[in-house]
Amino acid sequence: MGWMEERMAQRSSPDALWPEARSAIILALPYTPDMDPLSRLENKQTGVISVYALNRDYHDVFKGKLKRIAGWLNQTTGADVKVFVDTAPVMEKPLAAQAGLGWQGKHTNLVSRDLGSWFFIGTILTTLELPVDEPENDHCGSCRACLDICPTQAFPAPRQLDARRCISYLTIEHRGHISQEFRKAMGNRIYGCDDCLAVCPWNKFAAAAREAKLVARADLKAPALSYLLTLDDAAFRKLFSGSPVKRTGRNHFIRNCLIAAGNSGDGALVPIITALLQDGSPLVRAMAVWALRQLDAADGLRENHLAVETDADVRQEWLA
Repeated sequence: MGWMEERMAQRSSPDALWPEARSAIILALPYTPDMDPLSRLENKQTGVISVYALNRDYHDVFKGKLKRIAGWLNQTTGADVKVFVDTAPVMEKPLAAQAGLGWQGKHTNLVSRDLGSWFFIGTILTTLELPVDEPENDHCGSCRACLDICPTQAFPAPRQLDARRCISYLTIEHRGHISQEFRKAMGNRIYGCDDCLAVCPWNKFAAAAREAKLVARADLKAPALSYLLTLDDAAFRKLFSGSPVKRTGRNHFIRNCLIAAGNSGDGALVPIITALLQDGSPLVRAMAVWALRQLDAADGLRENHLAVETDADVRQEWLA
């Protein structure tokens, strides 16, 4: 199967999710980019979306492939099977490391000598007894590139991640206002962060992804902030149909784009940002205020908007 790591790592490990399971088959699906992800950080007038989210939702793509394999296994052996792709409390990275698919690097993600850092992990649990593969050795050595590059110092120590400081968590999972402490460090990252993956030296051995549904869409590689900031809910859903970005929701996505706009130094964005001071979402209005303040364009607007603003967080941004 050319679209997946051909070696199916196996680990005999009954899982608490399914006590009857006797083995876990761990598979990797590469999504290695055909570009340098870090180079996109240089153009501050564009937004940077994490490589994994530049096309179709990997949950759907990978799960479909795993179901085909699991179905074949069931039909061939009669064993029961269950499939998981980051959708249940399965300890996929430790299982994959035990199974020899790779090792957990200092950035806590799995690293492979063949695939580098750019791959998804999927699991097939089965009642079938399978032979156990040998764990992979750690090959990080003294390298700490992934730790040193983190914009928000989210790694207090090797193999320890403080998710509260991680830009991926902040831009995707965090539902409220992003702390002042992290806004400058976000730069133009508007969905996720790839820095610790992109800098890993083991990526030099990885070939570009061959799964067409995971190859980056041209319109998402470097979308202009001037366009993204104009998206209403319908336009947002249309642009990101079938993409994992859509799950974040329009308001949280625009929040991220406004932080990027504030970091852009681009005065041409001021009229677009100013229009968002009237947005229905307090989350958006608050970050519009912050962005205008970073672009030195808020002073002439503060008095009129403060007079009608009722949200405490938005008012706080005006008064900061």
